[in-house]
Amino acid sequence: MASALSPPRAPKPKGILPLHYYENFLEKKGTRDRDYRKFWAGLQGLTLYFYNSNRDFQHVDKVDLGGFVKLTDEAPQRKLHDPGIHFSLVLWNQEIKFKVDSLESREIWKGFILTVVELRVPSNLTLLPGHLYMMAEARDKEEARRALEKPSCFLKVSRLEAQLLLERYPECGNLLLRPSGGGAGGVSVTTRQMLNGSPVIRHYRVKHEGPTYVIDVEEPFSCLSLDAVVSYFVTHTNKELVPFLLDEDYEKVLGYVEADKENGESVWVAPSAPTAPGPGGPKQPPPTSTPVSTQDKLPPLPRLPPPPDQDENYEIPIGDVPAANYVNDEVLPPSWQVTLKLKKLPKAQAKAPKPPPPVMPKPEHKVVNSGLLARKLAASTAQPIFPTTGLADVTAELEEKLQKRRALEH
Repeated sequence: MASALSPPRAPKPKGILPLHYYENFLEKKGTRDRDYRKFWAGLQGLTLYFYNSNRDFQHVDKVDLGGFVKLTDEAPQRKLHDPGIHFSLVLWNQEIKFKVDSLESREIWKGFILTVVELRVPSNLTLLPGHLYMMAEARDKEEARRALEKPSCFLKVSRLEAQLLLERYPECGNLLLRPSGGGAGGVSVTTRQMLNGSPVIRHYRVKHEGPTYVIDVEEPFSCLSLDAVVSYFVTHTNKELVPFLLDEDYEKVLGYVEADKENGESVWVAPSAPTAPGPGGPKQPPPTSTPVSTQDKLPPLPRLPPPPDQDENYEIPIGDVPAANYVNDEVLPPSWQVTLKLKKLPKAQAKAPKPPPPVMPKPEHKVVNSGLLARKLAASTAQPIFPTTGLADVTAELEEKLQKRRALEH
């Protein structure tokens, strides 16, 4: 029985090989290495990168040529087990030895290293026209790279502004590069340190002479890049000088991305700052995205009745509020109580003033359950509940019925 065909394997994703001015095999021996180790090496900018093989994308070691001093040839060792050609790369802080298979390979490596360091094609080496053309291309690329590359501590500020930055942000560093006042492509180095509680500010001049930067100190020192200038100041001060790097990774203003419903475009909205009105009119940010109270964004509430005078509220304690007036075991409506309070009626309001003597005598008894009758009288005669002129206007028939009703109740 034939086995089922397995699906074809998808090819592994390939990375992008790094671009170098020149690359080839090179054996390297550092100051801590006991023997040479073979690498695939590539030159890019002022850095030599070393890989385990020519298929690797990530380097395992690198050498910075910013502290370049010179290249030297070593005499053949005349050993049968070591027929290689040796040369040394001398930097201002170390010396690295290299070994290649032929004299031509050594001349090519030396030519490319000198080209990127000095920004000129060397003329004292034995090279083919094709190699010279490749080195001229590498020189042009390196010149363009250096014109765009600046260290992170290089800021286009004046001398006074540099001092203020170092004073205001001491936690960001104490060494800053800035354009020189003399022009001609030179730079200046400003440093700020504390000595017995007092700030000490120093300015150093760095001259740009051809492809090199010369630090103007007692013993002038030449560097091939501004990064090398920074490294010189850091290493020669026991790392007490730290390159200035203004921390701008954290935002201070809250913002969010909002999609416009009309045109579908996304815009960045910062609620704390006023935003320009869009084509559809000004937009209000949602209540949850602003730190202010959300009550400003809610619809207006209905107006409450005006409160009583503040003097009354502070003069009358809570316990002294007049008790509710009960008529027929019923509480007066709230509107009546508020009206009574606002008019500042006396507390003896429940006691009606004594009416003048009526035409006919009547017993003075307290009416308890006369609420229904009072309402009927109010509806029929449109007279107030508490009469003040007696019963003179009431007919004799109604008065007689009222007296009989009172007699039955008592």
